[in-house]
Amino acid sequence: MLDQLVKLVEQNAGKAIVQNDAIPNQFNNAAIQEVAGGIFNAMKGQVSQGNMQQVVAMFQGGNKNALANNPMVNQIISSVAQSLASKFGVSPQAASSVVSSLIPTVMNQLVQKTNDPKDSSFDLTDMMRNMSGNNNLDLGSLLGQVAGGSGKQNPLGSIGGMLGGIFGKKR
Repeated sequence: MLDQLVKLVEQNAGKAIVQNDAIPNQFNNAAIQEVAGGIFNAMKGQVSQGNMQQVVAMFQGGNKNALANNPMVNQIISSVAQSLASKFGVSPQAASSVVSSLIPTVMNQLVQKTNDPKDSSFDLTDMMRNMSGNNNLDLGSLLGQVAGGSGKQNPLGSIGGMLGGIFGKKR
């Protein structure tokens, strides 16, 4: 999953990192790796702290504005900005500017890709299993809990298409 996340960050890093004078060119690839790793580690940290339902709920939204205001995304932005500033000698303001424009875009695309049954680059079930270390994780049950149901019905509307995409994929 991390490799695909790095590719997603690379696809969006043009203005934010590569063409940004605040980040020296010799650090471009390392900065991209740092952003992708920061996103992954922050989500994994949330899962390990018992916030798996909140992580899954974030992937159900699909609303770019709601995602940009999501407390978890804001926490990722803050954490990655601190990391960029300390590791690459970037001013805290410049680091914040870089990640404030890049991370919401990447997260929005990540959510779109996990919800697109035609795109197999990111699979929510695999992501949650990877982050939790639980290979037997029942995402259907977890989605039901997030929706406030028993896991037997799916009152979320668009999530039905996502579930079809997740569970209909060949493994």
